Amino acid sequence: MITTLHIKNIGIIEDLNLDLNNGLNVLTGETGAGKTLIIDSLNIISGGRFSKEMIRKGETNSFVELCIYDPNLKEAIEGNVIISREICSNGRNMCKINGRMVTVNELREFMKNVIEIHGQNENQNLIDVRTHIKYLDDFIGEEINNLKQTYQRLYYEYISKNKELKENFGDEKERQRKIDLLQYQISEIEEANLKTQEEEILEEKRKKMLNSEKIIQNLQEADICIGEKGIDVINSAIRALEKIENIDSNYSNMVASLKNIYYDMQEIARDIKNDKEGIDFEEEEREQTEQRLDYIHSLKRKYGNTIQEILEYKQEIEKEMDKLKNSEENNKKLEKEIQNLEEEMSSICELMNKIRKEKAIILGNSINKELQELEMKNAKIHVKVEKSQEFNSFGKNNVEIFIATNVGEEEKPLAKIASGGEMSRIMLAIKKVLAQTDKISVLVFDEIDTGISGKAANSVAEKLNEISKNHQVLCISHLPKIAAVADYNYFISKKINNERTCTNVKLLKGKEILHEIARISTGEVSDESLKYAMSLINKKRINVKKIA
Repeated sequence: MITTLHIKNIGIIEDLNLDLNNGLNVLTGETGAGKTLIIDSLNIISGGRFSKEMIRKGETNSFVELCIYDPNLKEAIEGNVIISREICSNGRNMCKINGRMVTVNELREFMKNVIEIHGQNENQNLIDVRTHIKYLDDFIGEEINNLKQTYQRLYYEYISKNKELKENFGDEKERQRKIDLLQYQISEIEEANLKTQEEEILEEKRKKMLNSEKIIQNLQEADICIGEKGIDVINSAIRALEKIENIDSNYSNMVASLKNIYYDMQEIARDIKNDKEGIDFEEEEREQTEQRLDYIHSLKRKYGNTIQEILEYKQEIEKEMDKLKNSEENNKKLEKEIQNLEEEMSSICELMNKIRKEKAIILGNSINKELQELEMKNAKIHVKVEKSQEFNSFGKNNVEIFIATNVGEEEKPLAKIASGGEMSRIMLAIKKVLAQTDKISVLVFDEIDTGISGKAANSVAEKLNEISKNHQVLCISHLPKIAAVADYNYFISKKINNERTCTNVKLLKGKEILHEIARISTGEVSDESLKYAMSLINKKRINVKKIA
């Protein structure tokens, strides 16, 4: 149940805290005071759409926060879950569940198991065909739940084995296609006969080829400087110093150093000569180098960023090839297990289909009976159960609720034919039928009383009261009969504060409740309207005593 709702900066709501209770909570009040904004806020915190125009004038953000008490929720901390959503005028949207950031989709998925909103524009669960099979199965109860539990255990095993088979390329054509592809890749890499440092060596060679003219020119100049000039100069210096090396040890050291330089220069001169001879590349050699590098680059685009990565990739696909060639026996085993699972699931699905078809008739009749009392006498609900071709988590059934709103008209899907007011009453009828089994804890009805009066109003009030025994119900109403059966009455009003209109909410007590019921009965509080309001309250007390 919702324990607290906090709304800030939405429409004329400036900063509103609403403490709610279990049972039937009825909100009444002045026109334009913000009752619908409260429902809009609940829709926003449930992951619904939000328009920037809803942000209170002069503010930059809107904020909605809920505190829910439900020990059955896995997110609950000591039974409580706090949900918040902040939306800014710049488009920033921040959703949290117990302080953890979540996406709007995650918020919506969480809240759809907590709250249902029904009104002129919001009947999300009822128009979602995926929930219709849940309504039917909830109505059937244990008879199908036991079968469904067994089926779902088999179904998840079936999904797992199909996934494993797919990963093993269980389809023979797909497996052979993969083997052919891997064999081609292995052959292509083997034929390339790659060496680990080959690309670096070829790049160095290519660089020399591209700069060969410049290299030859500068080697020639260096050769002249060293070979023809430098070595002779050093040799002459050595001979001169040898003549005086016996006079001082410093001179002998100089001779030794110059001789080392002389030998090094001779070695460098030989290297320069050899390099000059090797720089003169043939055109054919140039083409071969370019082609080899292009070939290596094409392999890199396919198999890795370096030759080492290409060779490692070859090792990996060789292992995969061995696995594929040896997978046939394992795949045959998996295929047999999948076939056995399909046979078991099909048998259970036949039983579930039979039960669903039988119970769908009873559910439809039960809903139609409730609709008769809700002033929808000509409406006929048909819960249609059909077989599907594929297994899903519910079996092999598609369930959809159809309706014909008038005698002689063709039935159509519920989402395409019913109006907002009709949707609310249809949902009320469904919830009445499913009151004991429905897992949604909070139901919100926005002006469910639109267009009804008299006997239908009595019936709506009674059904809301009965549903509130198993759910927390929030209801915006203009009908005194609904306000009279409430467990808690809230009055929504507006006031002027600092020259701005603000929404105000008050939990009514005692005579305040009597006066509010009298006010919405005739539009004013008079002796006659007070008398009528008291009769409605007394009627509720009598009914409560009868139920007790």
